[in-house]
Amino acid sequence: MPGGLVTAGAITALIASAFSANSGSPVVTDPPPDKIVIDVATVNGSGCPTGTAAVAVSPDNTAFTVTYSNYLAQVGVGASPTDFRKNCQLNLIVHVPQGFTYAIASADYRGYAHLEPGARGMEKASYYFQGDPQTVPSTHRFQGQMNDNWQQTDSVPVGALVWAPCGELRNFNINTELRVEAGTSDPTRTTSFMTMDSTDGSIKTTYHFAWKECPSK
Repeated sequence: MPGGLVTAGAITALIASAFSANSGSPVVTDPPPDKIVIDVATVNGSGCPTGTAAVAVSPDNTAFTVTYSNYLAQVGVGASPTDFRKNCQLNLIVHVPQGFTYAIASADYRGYAHLEPGARGMEKASYYFQGDPQTVPSTHRFQGQMNDNWQQTDSVPVGALVWAPCGELRNFNINTELRVEAGTSDPTRTTSFMTMDSTDGSIKTTYHFAWKECPSK
């Protein structure tokens, strides 16, 4: 997904309200062997119209990938007045193997940006579990001239990971936004845009799991 990525400090602040019930268990090096199932409860937003977003879990249960096919923000020739900002909110139900809990340890974003000289782009993201009131967005800005693929990886320190509560099913929410502004460029003669995509033309963002064993009762 285009542009920049969420900084570790921003996610640390976002998810600082750690679940103390899980804090005593060590992080598991090997992921649980059982299958993970991720159900998409809702997908809403101008960047992910119905049928344009999909979620897949990696075979080794270490990550899941969100793929988009229509996540594009643009301004200038050929763009409508509302195209400068696109957003997507995913509400996911993550079913994990019994006896384990998970946290999102890092996120990989890929995309493409074409920004005319003087134009500006922005990517924003936030993550939170259902019932956690604290949501601190992280913003990443891009400055034209730019005409290239981009890729960013964010990693959260182990001590700052926020774990899903053991024995509870909490929906996991991902909010993203793309925004493009003409700035000092001439929108009557040029077009600037940002996408969340990859070389195969789809938009892929990968979220990497960290695992813990839940305390035995």
